[in-house]
Amino acid sequence: MKRSALIAALLVGLVPLRAAQAQDMPGQRILQRIDTNGDGAISKDEMTAARERLFRRLDRNGDGVIDEKEIDSARQAIEDRAEVAQARLGNRWRRLDTNGDGKVSQQEFASSMPLFDLIDRNGDGRLSADEIATIRKLIAERAN
Repeated sequence: MKRSALIAALLVGLVPLRAAQAQDMPGQRILQRIDTNGDGAISKDEMTAARERLFRRLDRNGDGVIDEKEIDSARQAIEDRAEVAQARLGNRWRRLDTNGDGKVSQQEFASSMPLFDLIDRNGDGRLSADEIATIRKLIAERAN
């Protein structure tokens, strides 16, 4: 859900462009996840700690070894998440195809702004500073 909130915020321009660009930089997501002290680099100790966390996640029964059953379980979890993501994408695409012709035109794509409508609390077709501040606060709370 965090990723959806960020994407939604980017679509209505509520997150500074620099944050969006940082996400697009190769390796940035990995760096953010593993660089626990926030110094902008991954130390050998941080990498070791990340590998230990991964091992613990894979070693589902906590017996100190990863067996084939645990790998199969991890593989199935990945496949399940992929199926859910595919279903969400299909649902979103169908909602964009407002005339039901099996295609999403530029006009259909551009006119679909449910998040804008959600943020526009008073329905005046404009986002005020207060409305933007409210959504930014909600996004920040979800990110934590």
